[in-house]
Amino acid sequence: MSGIQIKNLYKIFGDDPAMALDLVKKGMGKAELQDKHSHVLGLQDINIDMPDGGIQVVMGLSGSGKSTLIRHINRLIEPTAGEVIVDGVDVLGMSRGDLRKFRANKTSMVFQKFALLPHRTVQSNVEYGLEVQGVSASERHARSKKWIDRVGLGGFEENYPSQLSGGMQQRVGLARALATDAEILLMDEAFSALDPLIRTDMQDVLLELQSELKKTIVFITHDLDEALRIGDNICILRDGGIVQKGNAQDIILHPADDYIKDFVKDINRARVLRIDSLMSDDLANAGTMKLDRDTRLDEAARQMQEADVTKAQVVDSSDKVIGAIALDDIVNSMVEKVEVESTV
Repeated sequence: MSGIQIKNLYKIFGDDPAMALDLVKKGMGKAELQDKHSHVLGLQDINIDMPDGGIQVVMGLSGSGKSTLIRHINRLIEPTAGEVIVDGVDVLGMSRGDLRKFRANKTSMVFQKFALLPHRTVQSNVEYGLEVQGVSASERHARSKKWIDRVGLGGFEENYPSQLSGGMQQRVGLARALATDAEILLMDEAFSALDPLIRTDMQDVLLELQSELKKTIVFITHDLDEALRIGDNICILRDGGIVQKGNAQDIILHPADDYIKDFVKDINRARVLRIDSLMSDDLANAGTMKLDRDTRLDEAARQMQEADVTKAQVVDSSDKVIGAIALDDIVNSMVEKVEVESTV
């Protein structure tokens, strides 16, 4: 698997990006750069380490730079400055030939608008990336059939995209991306065009597959609920710069500023926070019930209520007791207001 390192990445759109870059590094902001020099600051000094086999979510509102960022990873957009390193190689320094191989074999992309070929059947769409790789017809057929079945579309191989619902079309897009066996999966607002129930269903499909495949996934979204649900790590952008990085618990418990606080204020904390964020070292009367430290608060509350207990032991992955959790603390946490940290 391949991790991704993004270092000091800048992107400025305009006729003289080098001039604009110098101004930005001297402190000029996005609005001033646009007003005075008619240049757009797309990305500003982005630094992210995306670990192997994890889901890195990049989120932000429209214009924040998130889609610009993901397109630098496979160099669909050329940077103004910076590095994008995969397997120790800077993608931005690759030759045209190496870049073609990188795009064909190392990365796959899933788009918001599905990007299916309307004149091809489901089977043929899923095989497309394998054709680009030069895979034989028999192997293309076997591999595409495997992934069509895995995403729940068995029996629809000969249908055309126009004959499928939006959710089914996006399953085709996901199967096409997975069929190439690329280590890196780039998903740009992949579920944003779907109805809420279908969107949740696609998130379930992705998480189920990821639990087995352990791809390195970069997932772009403007929806915080989606980000918190699927992201191992989350990076929030605003005006081309990073506002906060961390896991779901970091962001919910310690929002960096009022901008992040506004994002998280209506989040159902019980569906995000894990019990290790509330556990204490008071094992007195903790009883014999054990809960894994990664158990969500809502699930822990349900299990404790069903077992008719008010305290439980918290254990790590080796079943070692590391603390205790009280049902009252879980209930109180569900209604607490989030406080903003004093520092970003």
